[in-house]
Amino acid sequence: MRLTVLKVLAGATVFLSMAGRAAEMPMMDHGRMMMDMRGHMVMGQNTDQLPDGCREVSENVKLTVHAGHRYAKSYPGTIFGYSEHEWKVEPCARVTVNLVNDDNVRHQWMLHGLPEDLYPMGMFHIEVTGPGEVTGTFIAPPENKTYLVHCDIAQHTEKGMKAQLIVGKGSGILPGIPGVTDDLVTASGHAGLSAAPETGIGSSLFSGMVVLGFVAGILGAPYLFRWAGMRFFGMSGKDFNSYLFNRMTDLFCLFVRLLGSLWRRLAWTRRPV
Repeated sequence: MRLTVLKVLAGATVFLSMAGRAAEMPMMDHGRMMMDMRGHMVMGQNTDQLPDGCREVSENVKLTVHAGHRYAKSYPGTIFGYSEHEWKVEPCARVTVNLVNDDNVRHQWMLHGLPEDLYPMGMFHIEVTGPGEVTGTFIAPPENKTYLVHCDIAQHTEKGMKAQLIVGKGSGILPGIPGVTDDLVTASGHAGLSAAPETGIGSSLFSGMVVLGFVAGILGAPYLFRWAGMRFFGMSGKDFNSYLFNRMTDLFCLFVRLLGSLWRRLAWTRRPV
């Protein structure tokens, strides 16, 4: 019994010692990728290499972004979120992002669409496992563009961890960004991106025509079936195909004649006086 207790104590001591060392260890640098034993990662780190088209760094921007479920409370239909969902920087800006994870799960701040010669797979990616924070830096390209930012953990994007980075004038607004574009679910709990448009005279007239057409179809269907039965009763498959082909030919010829007539009318109206 004493031996078992001693083994447990020894194991706990070793574990705590290793955990303490892991917490004290600096991030391992593998070129464009840095990581440590605590679940912190930076991929696409770039502090000094300018993208093509940038002559110099235009500005230094520091962003502190919190990630967690508490930031989803203001956006119905979401579970996770960022403390902000939109950031604006100048082209060729050096952007340093400090991601603070307030949850007990893994979260990411991932940016897509960067030049692949500087950023692996065109991404800048930082992540933290559990409570903690990590910092990474990238340099924005010179083009005016709107970039998608999200957490790539399964279902986290769909549950609200989606944002956008606008460089310069941007290239539009991305869909489904909480607090920026329309909510995924309205405050009353009903799904939808926007309110239904108001109906006018045109839409009412169209609806009335649809209803009349539907009623006419129902009332006329028995007479149509009766006529078809009397017309095609006793026909062989070959005769029916021949009849159908002839009617299609007649319709095509009628269409051609109508086009010819319309063309002649247009040509006549365009003749010089």
